Amino acid sequence: MNLSKIKYKKQFKQIFTEVVGSAFVAAAIYNFALNADFPMTGFSGISIILYHLFKLPLGLSSILLNIPVIFICYKLLGKRFLFSSIRCMLISSIFMDYVAPLFPVYAGSRLLAALCTGVIGGIGYAMIYMVNSSTGGMDFITLSVKSINPHIPLGKIVLASDVIIVLIGGILFGDIDGVIYGLIVSFLFSTVIDKMMYGINAGKLTLIVTDHGKMICDLIDEITARGSTILEGQGGFQGTKKQVVMCACSNKEMYQIQTAIREADPASFMIILESNEVHGEGFHMLKIGEKQ
Repeated sequence: MNLSKIKYKKQFKQIFTEVVGSAFVAAAIYNFALNADFPMTGFSGISIILYHLFKLPLGLSSILLNIPVIFICYKLLGKRFLFSSIRCMLISSIFMDYVAPLFPVYAGSRLLAALCTGVIGGIGYAMIYMVNSSTGGMDFITLSVKSINPHIPLGKIVLASDVIIVLIGGILFGDIDGVIYGLIVSFLFSTVIDKMMYGINAGKLTLIVTDHGKMICDLIDEITARGSTILEGQGGFQGTKKQVVMCACSNKEMYQIQTAIREADPASFMIILESNEVHGEGFHMLKIGEKQ
């Protein structure tokens, strides 16, 4: 397969994912959140506020809000990321204003509406982020603030913006319950996005203290085809020399390794740790919002 075909295939996959992700986002916001009258986070929340105040279409207001932000953040985020985000923003706006209204709007429990909004919207946003794109809006702002102030955790920047918008929406709606539902949506958004995005790279890290490091490494390679590293260790009490085998793998592979080592070396000492992200050979790495 030549390079041009690979490029077009990759481009098609990205646009297709953006379309599907935008459909999820539009359904979450228009078909579940809008009628429930609870404040949303990000530019979606601001768009809903503008809709209730001025009856401005959600997609149109989203584009109008993004225009000044695009010019401000162009140099900070990189041309390719910015262009893909603009494309995705237009796609999501079309779905919001013309496709989502073709389907019924949920008019049941506000709690169920909040749960559906958080889960469905979180899936949509995660799909978009995973192809190195975004729907613009607060994504531009939070990533830009992070690039200017790298010492501030991104989670705190996002949380601060979400809380401010939810509180403003709650005040305009005059609904304390709505503020609570809005915070539930915000929590579900972040949880679903993290699980979908970083669950790809999540796994286990094991440290195995043993006298048979080479045998353990060969056993891990035979079972999972994963590489491992032998570290030199020393007991703190008796000063006995030990070998420490370190290996990063998936949750399923860790169970297989644990079972095999118990049988092969019962005297070994195994520590199993949660690993939020693993990068390198055998693990997929997400690159979001980088200059390209």
